[in-house]
Amino acid sequence: MKPVFVSLPVLIALGACSVAPEGQSIHDPYEQTNRQIHEFNVGLDRALLRPASQAANTLPDGVTQTVTNFADNVSLPGLIANGILQGDIKGASTNTFRFVINSTVGFYGLFDVADIIGLYEEDTDFGETLAVWGVPEGAYVELPVLGPSTERDAVGEIVDMLYDPLGNWVTDEQLAYGTAANVADKIITRGAFGNSVDSVLYDSADGYAQARLLYLENRRYELGQEQSDAYIDPYADPYFDPYEDQ
Repeated sequence: MKPVFVSLPVLIALGACSVAPEGQSIHDPYEQTNRQIHEFNVGLDRALLRPASQAANTLPDGVTQTVTNFADNVSLPGLIANGILQGDIKGASTNTFRFVINSTVGFYGLFDVADIIGLYEEDTDFGETLAVWGVPEGAYVELPVLGPSTERDAVGEIVDMLYDPLGNWVTDEQLAYGTAANVADKIITRGAFGNSVDSVLYDSADGYAQARLLYLENRRYELGQEQSDAYIDPYADPYFDPYEDQ
């Protein structure tokens, strides 16, 4: 996995990243720049992603589900690699069986046969791998196009994009199909949660602060760093103010 070693200087830098002061759950020293990127992302959503997702909502469920199934299947080799790196043999094995079943019986992943028999995806990424390895979360950052992240997860995004184990087994043309399916899946997902996303980006008093809080709380919960009763869902109230009691 050459890209992992290429990223080592970045990982070393991450190890020296400032950590949120004790008792402070949000560490955002780049807020001014982050807000500018957020405005760019909102503009991109308004101009491209939102209209495309609304168009996707008009397609038959069978079509969108097939695209989602295919996108999920081509992402499985990356999940398997991260599971191995994390020492999660059970998760890596489950995803391996899913990939084999859906790539054969499921006709290249167009049908999620594994899900039908109760073999559910174990989702993960290289950001979680870094967390397992003890790399600190670092500061909050918003990435162009990709959206909310942290310094640790930003490195994870880069590694996941640079290294795709599927490339060892398929042609460049097939990889291009997988990339196109992943983009289409993002659009479909945006459409499925359209009202909730709109409430954060367009209806809240401070969409940046709300998106930041939602991302951090959800991500920490995913990684087991927050208790379930500490999870906050700003989607429940589009005018939720995270600083109301501060």
